[in-house]
Amino acid sequence: MRVGWRVKPWRRWAIASILLLFLGSVLAIATPALPPPQAHPLPPTLAQWGDRSGDYFEEIESTPLGYLVWSSLPISVYIEVPKDPSDRVQTWQKAVERAVMDWNPYLPLNPVDSPENADIRIWYRRPPLRLSSTGEILRARTAETRYEFYKRSPATPMHRCDIYLSPHQSAIYTLATARHELGHALGIWGHSPSPEDVMYFSQVQDPVEISPRDINTLKRIYEQPTRLGWEQR
Repeated sequence: MRVGWRVKPWRRWAIASILLLFLGSVLAIATPALPPPQAHPLPPTLAQWGDRSGDYFEEIESTPLGYLVWSSLPISVYIEVPKDPSDRVQTWQKAVERAVMDWNPYLPLNPVDSPENADIRIWYRRPPLRLSSTGEILRARTAETRYEFYKRSPATPMHRCDIYLSPHQSAIYTLATARHELGHALGIWGHSPSPEDVMYFSQVQDPVEISPRDINTLKRIYEQPTRLGWEQR
């Protein structure tokens, strides 16, 4: 099911594939059946962030359950690494691990060995093919981030993310792409209009590092109310 949001034209698109696993579509559940939107306590790493150089929060999309805020920290991250010990695999792995390390000071990320219970899963593969409204196969992408909702017992709406990251890129562009897609998975569901930010909507010739504006935007997202992570009362 696709819900009404817009996807900006970054070449490595981040498409929300919302698989609503609440006893049917979440949109079909009466609002009183879901917990009311509330703001979670701000993670200490973001609470200590004091930069005031601006943000691009107005570009961030919400979801049917609110902003994509991780309420339980650290966030577990699984990185798929094929058993093939080729140079390409090692280059890809090092770039992705570096991207995880780059985001870790702002939201704690915990690498895990199994995908089953991971919050974010990063896959060594191209994104699945998509079809147009007329059934035509759309142009292949090099990366994509998807999220899905599920219900944790007793009645807590949660989410998880899958990042598909092509192995057919140079080390520097794999790093740039992984940083960008992880930004989406951490909650920045939108793009910056500035090429000086990691979350700029288009690929740039000389990839940049995570900027203060990226973190300012992430902090504002985590200050927003959401239904995710709250138990139904």
